[in-house]
Amino acid sequence: MKRAGSFLLALSLLLVIFTGCGTSTVSDTPTESVTLNEVAHSIFYAPMYVAIEKGYFAEEGIELNLVTGYGADKTMTALLSGEADIGFMGAESTIYTHLEQTDDPVINFAQLTQRAGNFLVGRTQDDSFTWEKLIGKDVLGGRKGGMPEMVFEYILRQNGIDPAQVNIDQSIDFGSTAAAFSGGKGEYTVEFEPSATALESSGEGYVVASLGVDSGYVPYTSFSAKSSYINAHPDLIQHFTNALQAGMDFVNSHTPEEIAVAIAPQFPENDIGTLTAIVRRYSEQDTWKDDLVFEKDSFELLQDILESAGELAERAEYTDLVTTKYAENAAAN
Repeated sequence: MKRAGSFLLALSLLLVIFTGCGTSTVSDTPTESVTLNEVAHSIFYAPMYVAIEKGYFAEEGIELNLVTGYGADKTMTALLSGEADIGFMGAESTIYTHLEQTDDPVINFAQLTQRAGNFLVGRTQDDSFTWEKLIGKDVLGGRKGGMPEMVFEYILRQNGIDPAQVNIDQSIDFGSTAAAFSGGKGEYTVEFEPSATALESSGEGYVVASLGVDSGYVPYTSFSAKSSYINAHPDLIQHFTNALQAGMDFVNSHTPEEIAVAIAPQFPENDIGTLTAIVRRYSEQDTWKDDLVFEKDSFELLQDILESAGELAERAEYTDLVTTKYAENAAAN
């Protein structure tokens, strides 16, 4: 009987333990799944990858599914079709969509970068490069109407060059220009990292200019979602923005070496030395904002660039396409 009593007591204790485990949670915040479609997978977006690798999204109760769209047009298509909940791309796509009279506008709620993140790569090293050297040359550019191409043309105009004076090839897919350049196409190519450094490492190209430096402060990328999604999930959008702000805070308070270590799992094809060099390059040109607030002046500058490129039939209202409350709340916490 004593053995039976001991067995029943042990069984009771196990039931209590397992019942307790079944009702307890790691966090008071329920987990929600979010599909994020990013325009490209680049070290340029380091704060976002820090937020992923440091568990900031998980801490905010978000199970993140990251998908790379390889172009703002593809990212926007995924967002509009419902394949993605949140898009990460240039805000120009939200303006284009809005001007098409959509019933469910795509709203920008957080800005990540404040400079262009691409570089001009030539076939030979040129420490005395000037933009005038591109006149009459073959350059692999970006998609017509996309931010990389428009900023490139903006810089040309700022240097007194009509883009028509440069032979810009806009026919190659966003993620394929580096391979095309390696294959002998073009005399110059406009590349994001890590492609620019990869071309240098292989001896197939050399960075001759930074579009981020030469274009000045430009609202290059932001996070957006359909108005209906934001209205239906305001708490989720706030948690998502909180995680991004934590990633931004980390980037702005740590060394390039520490940032490189944090994001290394996202870029297994690059060694720590390469990652550190790229992060340092972006950090030194003041790529990332202190907060995620998409200011009105930045939105109007973006539309100035669109107009100069001949891509904007009419201007959009800032308040129709931007909300700052989530970023402001995240920055205040």
